[in-house]
Amino acid sequence: MTYLAASGSELTGRNMWVCGALCRARAPAQLGQRLLPESRRRRPASASFSASAEPSRVRALVYGHHGDPAKVVELKNLELAAVGGSDVHVKMLAAPINPSDINMIQGNYGLLPQLPAVGGNEGVGQVVAVGSSVTGVKPGDWVIPANPGLGTWRTEAVFGKEELITVPSDIPLQCAATLGVNPCTAYRMLVDFERLQPGDSVIQNASNSGVGQAVIQIAAALGLRTINVLRDRPDLQKLTDRLKNLGADHIVTEEGLRKPEMKSFFKDVPQPRLALNCVGGKSSTELLRHLAPGGTMVTYGGMAKQPVIASASQLIFKDLKLRGFWLSQWKKDHSPDQFKELILTLCDLIRRGQLTAPACSEVPLQDYLRALEASTQPFVSSKQILTM
Repeated sequence: MTYLAASGSELTGRNMWVCGALCRARAPAQLGQRLLPESRRRRPASASFSASAEPSRVRALVYGHHGDPAKVVELKNLELAAVGGSDVHVKMLAAPINPSDINMIQGNYGLLPQLPAVGGNEGVGQVVAVGSSVTGVKPGDWVIPANPGLGTWRTEAVFGKEELITVPSDIPLQCAATLGVNPCTAYRMLVDFERLQPGDSVIQNASNSGVGQAVIQIAAALGLRTINVLRDRPDLQKLTDRLKNLGADHIVTEEGLRKPEMKSFFKDVPQPRLALNCVGGKSSTELLRHLAPGGTMVTYGGMAKQPVIASASQLIFKDLKLRGFWLSQWKKDHSPDQFKELILTLCDLIRRGQLTAPACSEVPLQDYLRALEASTQPFVSSKQILTM
């Protein structure tokens, strides 16, 4: 199965040179050498270690060409780079498998890394050692990628300090591992496109996705009502109960959204001014049909691989607006400090119990094939997280 997702994990244009702050070498030889940044191959630099400087055995999920993830991804041993003066040695703790990770491996994503590449663009790690010129980060701290492309599906790595953001270690591990993509996407879409007030409604499809679950919780924290659209499925009631526990106000199936009864539904519930679309095709058409005049539909994914179609009457007589969102572009348009501020805002929601990680299944790194297979199955409501 092929996914198309604009979020889940991202690559910015300036990260195209590599997947995972890798491959800065001009003439790489073996894989282990190629996956070391040039600055870290030139010379070792003094470092502040909290553990032995003995060489480490790094295990990583590497792919050398695009294709079916189960066929092209391999568990390999890599060399650990020397810690330079501005570097940070990180032991990865957990890293999710996002739809865009799958896209990148398949070769279907908008931006693709130079191969071979370590998979994974999101996760959380613990600092083992820091270079002599590093400040603000110390051994024991938890860190997440500041930008995508770090290659997080590995046991440990050496990154540049500017490639990392420190996060509090008093939040749950799964929350930290899944903090940098889906919740950020959800928050920005809720606050950037419409000036919503408490009591206003938001409608979304793919409501059980990682972004969808974050939208439900963040919207509830902001006092917004959510109308959550799901595909019909065997475990619909179980999923409905779980989303209600997260704070979902209303849940309707794709089929139910097309029924005439929805007119009476919106007599009691304000028509949404914001729609969040991750599917496309008929699903997005129905979201548009129920938007309030002047409302906005934001598309951040296209899992149905079908175009978004708006009728002329919707654009002319309802003045509906069609927008897109890509977290990578948002990061390019904003400063690193603004992204850090966003991360801290989400951490505050986590501490207050207003934001939790999506439903997750933890899988040891060596069982990656099982995790990859589960990530590409239909009606998956649990995110696979690789533990190191």
